[in-house]
Amino acid sequence: MERTGAQPPEELSGLRLGPRKTVAAGVGAVASSGRHMLPATGPVRMLKLLSEANQKDGFDCPSCAWPDPKDDRSFAEFCENGAKAIADAATTERCGPEFFAQWRVDDLTEQTDKWLNDQGRLTHPMVRRPGSQHYEPISWTDAARLVAQHLNSLGSPDEAVFYTSGRTSNEAAFLYQLFVRAYGTNNLPDCSNMCHESSGSALGATIGIGKGTVLLEDFDVADAIVIIGQNPGTNHPRMLTALQKAKANGATIVAINPLPEAGFVAVRNPQDFAKPTKALQALAGRPTKLTDLFVPVRVGGDLALLTGIQKALLEREAAAPGTVVDGSFVASRTAGFDDLVAHLDGLPWDLLVQESGIDRARIEAVADVIATNDRVIYTWAMGITQHEHAVGTIQQVVNLALLRGSIGKPGAGLCPVRGHSNVQGDRTVGIWERPPPEFLEALGSRFDFAPPREHGLDTVSAIQSMHRGEARVFIGMGGNFLSATPDTEHTAQALRRCALTVQVSTKLNRSHLVTGETALILPCLARTDRDVQADGEQFVSVENSMGIVHSSKGRAEPPSPECRSEPAIVALLAHATLGADPAIDWHGMVDDYDRIRAAIEAVIPGFEDYNQRVREPGGFELPNGPRHGEFTTPDGLAHFTAYDVPNTELAEGELLLMTMRSHDQFNTTIYGNNDRYRGVHNERRVVFLNERDLRDRGLATGDVVDITSTYDGVQRVARRFVAVAYDIPVGCAGAYFPEANVLVPVTEVARTSNTPASKSIRVTLTPVGERVRC
Repeated sequence: MERTGAQPPEELSGLRLGPRKTVAAGVGAVASSGRHMLPATGPVRMLKLLSEANQKDGFDCPSCAWPDPKDDRSFAEFCENGAKAIADAATTERCGPEFFAQWRVDDLTEQTDKWLNDQGRLTHPMVRRPGSQHYEPISWTDAARLVAQHLNSLGSPDEAVFYTSGRTSNEAAFLYQLFVRAYGTNNLPDCSNMCHESSGSALGATIGIGKGTVLLEDFDVADAIVIIGQNPGTNHPRMLTALQKAKANGATIVAINPLPEAGFVAVRNPQDFAKPTKALQALAGRPTKLTDLFVPVRVGGDLALLTGIQKALLEREAAAPGTVVDGSFVASRTAGFDDLVAHLDGLPWDLLVQESGIDRARIEAVADVIATNDRVIYTWAMGITQHEHAVGTIQQVVNLALLRGSIGKPGAGLCPVRGHSNVQGDRTVGIWERPPPEFLEALGSRFDFAPPREHGLDTVSAIQSMHRGEARVFIGMGGNFLSATPDTEHTAQALRRCALTVQVSTKLNRSHLVTGETALILPCLARTDRDVQADGEQFVSVENSMGIVHSSKGRAEPPSPECRSEPAIVALLAHATLGADPAIDWHGMVDDYDRIRAAIEAVIPGFEDYNQRVREPGGFELPNGPRHGEFTTPDGLAHFTAYDVPNTELAEGELLLMTMRSHDQFNTTIYGNNDRYRGVHNERRVVFLNERDLRDRGLATGDVVDITSTYDGVQRVARRFVAVAYDIPVGCAGAYFPEANVLVPVTEVARTSNTPASKSIRVTLTPVGERVRC
């Protein structure tokens, strides 16, 4: 197959396999943090940056949205992947005009994603003219004029797409959505469409708010914690501290996941290594065992498993009324219970066991934990949000909490864990293609215009619109749209059909190489950088996974005087496109971000006294009725959901593949080619398979295969992956994204949320007659 540049190169790096780790963090995490940070920053700058990470007067780490402790924060209030993200932003390497003069775009597409990222921080606005193989410098004024010309020449504002990454601050996101709506469209897709949109859809319909209901301190008093489809050791390692504390306080932990990840088996707290005495104790002592019960659910089998747990609970309740279900809570605070009971009564156990891949005895064991503990926290991530039945699956998690009354009280509730550090905040301040009418009314009233009312394009719909040639301009506020989205070649075709693509970025990535006829790269400040505007030094604010809004202030010198903050870039583009408007003082709001926060306060409930409260150490909590026992649904009740369990039948030779992260990456940013917790070194093009599935196909570890998915008569192929035997359920497979995203059809999405079904793709394997030593 001819290379298009949309995917990473297919060359293999030289796989080495080692033992799978059963303990997360510890000295290995400390050493890995140093290996990444020291070359990028030097020892003095490294210590300074780390001492500011996640501190009350410092910057919010961009690597995840896990909350910070309210009071007692250690010096080491960061994790290994946080250190990697900080080193990535603080690198002394620079990617400026000289680099782009040297490199043709087609030649850059032949490089790996890691190599692209390693070229350093972007320093100047750059433009790629139609037909050119090189980016060249452009002034900010000319760049803004170019964007304005393209936007104002469109037949309709709906022919433009404005994407947002979850790294964007509240201030930048609010200003961005104001620009987009003043321009005349609600086409505001964001990374939430691809990750936790299913959580928001499920929670909004059942409890009245699309967010979780717990605070960090709830973990300290929980009786039990159920972790579902989540890998905390890699994706949000600071959660390990909360799990370790919960375990010390007597909590029972259940982990439901296809792979036995190190991050819920056991942990050595890396924060201990910041204190000499504790460091010696940590090295000498045993790690903290976390999981009491591991449930190796088959890929896509969570819906059946969670349904089976409910069925087991209700059978116990029927045998001994009043001993399992919180009858008073259910009767007074919920709706739909009788329908759920009837639905579960009609489901055969054989179907639930077959679909989940878990025998009934283990399902009953999980039910034991839930039935015998009053304060249970249910926490999940993208392992259950990216399936066709993701919304229904998460609604079954809600059902479990409602059956036992485990919501709205200390130590209990629902906890979706976001990956990006402000993806939840972006949605709160208006980044949504389906904004509620009351938000639009308040926005229009504050800024004296009529916002568009028709729903806009989400991420999947935006790809399809660009592919059809309807949307002609794409602007990305952060992120790496091409590599993050499904159906890589299809998405590349969509981007190439645009007249203009614009990327607001800190580092070089593949989205800068697969572009529209004209392409712009606009370099922005990172979370670690000092932000100085006309009225002085500024800070921004973010919202973590638990609805706490707090400040973030970088102090590192920007990589170039040409780098601008995201709010400043938005204001520049908005003023150039829309012209002067007495009701919207674009530049005045950027001169002092307090003015942006004052506008947020005027438009969005819960931000009263924003500028005062965000300056308080630790920030403030946004309103959350279900957290305090008040369900904010139209009828004031929480709703049970009866959802059919599908019968998944795989054709002969098919496997169900899930995409996942390695330990050396954050979303699409690749820090290295190792995944040490899973024992994989120096390679990313691997596919994990059960030993039995390898044998059935006449394969062995080290054999190179092509992976094919076929949907609607279209074949998608990920070429040259090394097969590796692993502890994964029979009939399942796993591979890293973005390399495996080419297999995910843009048409295969979660019902209701339209999230790509990246965690359950039907694939077949074809040996290519090659074998590597590993």
